[in-house]
Amino acid sequence: MMTAEKRVHTARIGVVGASSLLGKELIDALNESALAASEFVLLDDEEAAGQIAAAGDEAAVIQPIDETSFDRMDYVFFAGSPETTKKVWKQARHSGASIVDLTSALDHEKDVLVRAPWIAGNAQPGRDPDLKTSAVVSAHPASLMLALAVARLKAKFPLAGIAATVMTPASEHGRAAMDELHQQTVNLLSFQSLPRELYDAQAAFNLLPVLGEEARIKLDAIEQRIHEQFAALIGGEPPLMLQMVQAPVFHGYVISAFVELGEPARAEQVEKALAGEHIDVVASDAEPPSNLSAAGRDEIMVRVKSAGASGVWLWMAADNLKLAAINAIACACELGKLRPQGKVQ
Repeated sequence: MMTAEKRVHTARIGVVGASSLLGKELIDALNESALAASEFVLLDDEEAAGQIAAAGDEAAVIQPIDETSFDRMDYVFFAGSPETTKKVWKQARHSGASIVDLTSALDHEKDVLVRAPWIAGNAQPGRDPDLKTSAVVSAHPASLMLALAVARLKAKFPLAGIAATVMTPASEHGRAAMDELHQQTVNLLSFQSLPRELYDAQAAFNLLPVLGEEARIKLDAIEQRIHEQFAALIGGEPPLMLQMVQAPVFHGYVISAFVELGEPARAEQVEKALAGEHIDVVASDAEPPSNLSAAGRDEIMVRVKSAGASGVWLWMAADNLKLAAINAIACACELGKLRPQGKVQ
């Protein structure tokens, strides 16, 4: 819990997509952050307007987005659909707000950086935010999980490569995907036909590396995003081999990663290199990390297992929504250090 003494920063903050799963998680995290004393304006598409959400110490009504929505904003978080982000982000930028995109819609926009402030020196040369940076993409949770672990290991060992299998929860794709997974589960248990609008495949009680041809969810697009962001965050080396799997779970990322070290190392040495803020190293004799044990936690849980003299397996778990929210807030605080303070005379 953030103490009252630390709640010193005041700002006007807009949250676009306030009714989404990620938007609600972000609002909760903002209420417990150094930005908690700020004025919050909750925004969303027309169909979500009028809903009530908690913002700071008060309830707030979600407002529709119009031409004045971003006036006098210091920060705008985009946590709704990528389509909405692409449609209105330039309006927010024109208002002078610092923009944090949690939807990855701005991944390839000019002068927009992918950020994970917990990773020291994470960007490639010339890729740190400066006074001209008005928008950043908050790193995808799986990119952040892998990059933070690799950055810690790179500081202690030469690394030859990493191969990872990322197990994706339904909440990655929003509330509709969770509803369809739930309904598939219910229908299977009652021997009824399955809804397939989003997955175009049986996602319940199943593990899939690809979804149906008519699926509205594109695992290959998520895989490419994670791959590109990982490379940006750790400077391109070591190379990452990546496999996405749709898991039949509602929340939480689980990643199985094999890291090839450039020299022999014991599991204890790897654990020591990984340990630190934001990573909880789980002992081999303790309950292993899982999407359930990671729920609601700020940290990335990691268990280490030796694989020969110079290889290690990392079993990682994190709350995908929580991790995305707190990294986005860290991005905003980073941008806040570059914003002019007070009035310009």
